[in-house]
Amino acid sequence: MIALHTFGYALAIACSLSLLHAQESHLVGSSHGQHATQVLIRCDDFGMCHTVNMAVQQVIATGFPLSVSVMVACPWFPEAVDILKQHPEVAVGVHLTLNAEWKDYRWGPVAGSSAVPSLVDSNGWFFPSRDLFFAHNPKREQVEQELRAQIDRAMRSGLRIDYLDYHMGTAVSTPELRLLVEQLATEYHLGVSRYFGEADAGGWYAVSPDHKLDSLMAVTNRITPESTWLMVFHTGLDTPEMQALVDLNAFGLTEMSRHRAAELHALTSQEFRNLLEERHLQPITYRDLIEKVGLRHMTRPDAEY
Repeated sequence: MIALHTFGYALAIACSLSLLHAQESHLVGSSHGQHATQVLIRCDDFGMCHTVNMAVQQVIATGFPLSVSVMVACPWFPEAVDILKQHPEVAVGVHLTLNAEWKDYRWGPVAGSSAVPSLVDSNGWFFPSRDLFFAHNPKREQVEQELRAQIDRAMRSGLRIDYLDYHMGTAVSTPELRLLVEQLATEYHLGVSRYFGEADAGGWYAVSPDHKLDSLMAVTNRITPESTWLMVFHTGLDTPEMQALVDLNAFGLTEMSRHRAAELHALTSQEFRNLLEERHLQPITYRDLIEKVGLRHMTRPDAEY
């Protein structure tokens, strides 16, 4: 088997990861206990804004084993760091960010816009969509410079960084960029979300806020024991700060603040906690998964992201 942490073999890995996926997924699934199916609860966009930070802090307070993905390019990243330093039990990932999708709330590269001009608009902000990002012919070497800058900033913060994942999927949306992320994970000795054979348990993101809890409960009831399951949440509070955010993507949801507050309510509800216990679903973190399975067993997933 080719080891993902062997940096010199990265090109060979790109050719062989897909072939190994089925084998390694079986390895992850077979590592579970007899009576508990493992579930990864991951909260994205930590550090994006104060409202998101306060929502994730509420999730942390529940005591759930939790993984959070931080956006180090965003203005509220320092507050996220302060919160996480009080909770070293939380697994932390870098939410690799190449887009800034909100109208009137923008951010730009950690490396500086002059260092990576192919990644930004005329004002030095990241483009709001993947289509606009690629329409401006991003240079691979500049993408690498920026992603390195984000990982380095996260590590300089003093947090323990466990894994990488990717905001809006942009950082892995071409074979060349996906290989770059794999090389960075190898170099920095980090896991990559969805590279451990996790089955995606999503299905509530676009559901009406009034039905988020019902959707989460239905999805949880469909979980089967043969996989480790990934549940990704985008939480927030229904505050003026979040109410002002408008997604510039065509697929963006209206009333985003209500959607995010409803996800927070569903995730922290006693009904969800009771269902996890009733169905013997065991929440774990990416740190737990990496320690159990090992970085060398990471394999490229079949899905785009």
